[in-house]
Amino acid sequence: MSGRRDRDPRNPIEGSDMRVLLFTGKGGVGKTTAAAGTATLAAHRGMRTLVLSTDAAHSLGDAFDAPVGPEPTEVDTDLYAQQVDTQQRFEQHWGQVQDYLLAVLDAAGVDRLEAEELTVLPGAEEVLALLEVRNQVRSGRWDLVVVDCAPTAETLRLLALPEALAWYMERVFPIERRVIRSLRPVLSRVAGVPMPQTPVLDAVERLHDELADVRRVLTQPYSSVRLVLTPESVVVAEARRTLTSLALYGYRVDAVLANRVFPADSQDAWLRGWAAAQAQQLEEIEQCFVPLPVYRSPYRAAEPVGVEELAAFAAAAYGSGCRVPDDPFAVPDVEEPLSVERSGEQFVLSLALPLADRREMDLVRKGDELVLTVGSHRRVLALPGALRRREIVGAELRGGRLRVRFAAEEITSDERVRVSS
Repeated sequence: MSGRRDRDPRNPIEGSDMRVLLFTGKGGVGKTTAAAGTATLAAHRGMRTLVLSTDAAHSLGDAFDAPVGPEPTEVDTDLYAQQVDTQQRFEQHWGQVQDYLLAVLDAAGVDRLEAEELTVLPGAEEVLALLEVRNQVRSGRWDLVVVDCAPTAETLRLLALPEALAWYMERVFPIERRVIRSLRPVLSRVAGVPMPQTPVLDAVERLHDELADVRRVLTQPYSSVRLVLTPESVVVAEARRTLTSLALYGYRVDAVLANRVFPADSQDAWLRGWAAAQAQQLEEIEQCFVPLPVYRSPYRAAEPVGVEELAAFAAAAYGSGCRVPDDPFAVPDVEEPLSVERSGEQFVLSLALPLADRREMDLVRKGDELVLTVGSHRRVLALPGALRRREIVGAELRGGRLRVRFAAEEITSDERVRVSS
């Protein structure tokens, strides 16, 4: 996948060779370097590339050793970098809601400075940066958009947000909106605080719609996540959990990049000791992340800084390791995260859950929804119409996928489902 491609300006994504890559990993493993290096290598291959960060600790400018602005800034031929101006985006997307919340807190006697701190949307910078990712992907300007995500825990929280907010908007928000509209005059007099006006409710709904579109963009086949790690047991264990959690939320992972790998043939005894310890972890990585390609980036005495160093870093990484595809920028051949198929008289809902442990899973049927908990992460799945009136007859975790079987009988009550292996 290289060279420039023409797109239909009326539909800049569908049917094109557009590509979106998100990089995440435990803090300190080198994900910013990996993201910047991947973007640089793609640009050198003729792809018009944008790399931007959803990490509040913006460091793209440091990686490129060049100024990076709030709009796409050219740092090399076909290569642009961006640090999102979250304050401007905050005012656009959350300003009306914040004004209302400030009025409520003012009526309650809360100090103005304290009120402003209380009304800041938690994780606002990362959330609004995700909206900017969506805007840039939808713009049709780029062959490749590379996203330097926040560290793993924050990334998972943010990627789960669009679907979680959708659940609230579909089930609770319409009722709240009707109640507030009909009772606003009474509630304002009785409670003594202002009730939200229509523009405030519209702003909440608009934010929901835009976050839902973020999820649509990031769950398309052209979008995938790359896990960056170092060959250390604690880091590898977190990466394994991250792979399972990303699959739980419906995101594709297409590769693993092992960073700072020590050379096995070093003349230094200390480095040889580290290399031997890493070799055991690398073997485990190769085995447990099958069938994902595992790239390896050799240890460097100093962090790669600047376009040439970053390009060399990426070229070395993507030319190494086992099960490496010919083109690291091609759309991956990855199974659909969620599918429904017919098996005889039964229907089977199949969900990718690589490396999941059945002992850490809980599956509950609640009306038209499945509540699936894996470890500390939970997803509420709205069942498709074909399954809503069918009873669950079994569930099994096999080959990295959870398969839930549905029969033709109508549902009589909520049920907890035992998952077999």
